[in-house]
Amino acid sequence: MKINLSGHHVDVTNSIKEHIEEKFIKVSNHFPTLISADVIISLEHGDHQVEITTNYEGSRISTTATDAVMYPAIASCIKKLDAALKHRKGQLKANLHSKPMPSAEEIAHEKVQEMRL
Repeated sequence: MKINLSGHHVDVTNSIKEHIEEKFIKVSNHFPTLISADVIISLEHGDHQVEITTNYEGSRISTTATDAVMYPAIASCIKKLDAALKHRKGQLKANLHSKPMPSAEEIAHEKVQEMRL
């Protein structure tokens, strides 16, 4: 999976890149159809904000997390992304199941034919 990493008012070092790639291993194993993710790390008013955006099965999924320390913000955002992807996967699987058809119409129709009006 390709990770596009950018920082606003934050220097993106190799250790930050490695930490994000390490956290994304679990997500990429659970969702192998993910192609890329955009990660934006910004520093606003003393808090680190992490935003992750990706496309999954035709829908755009975005999560954000804010913390005073950068690494817990990254972990929280990736955890939220994993939950959002699981939710979307469940929605897609729910649409594949066949819906039960009401049988009351068929029974009523058969009874009317038996009455011979």
